[in-house]
Amino acid sequence: MKLRITPLNIIGAVGLGLAVFNILSQKESAPRHIDMSGFYLLILVCLILVTFITDLIFRFTLKDLKRIWIVESIFILITVILMVIIQKLA
Repeated sequence: MKLRITPLNIIGAVGLGLAVFNILSQKESAPRHIDMSGFYLLILVCLILVTFITDLIFRFTLKDLKRIWIVESIFILITVILMVIIQKLA
């Protein structure tokens, strides 16, 4: 099996790293600790799972690595734009 790095893999790895760092770091002594409540941590873990599943769907439907990068980058861009729009409306 060939290892293919995709944008959703990168986003999932960063999210997983943030979640693990937040769980394992001591709250008082960490200089750059991002304070997350349990609810936001649960949302982050759910988003990591959704990212993993979405990446698998794109991998099975698209075989060319260049197309996967283009489609996943557009997917991430549209998701970020929608998040900003929803944040401005709420």
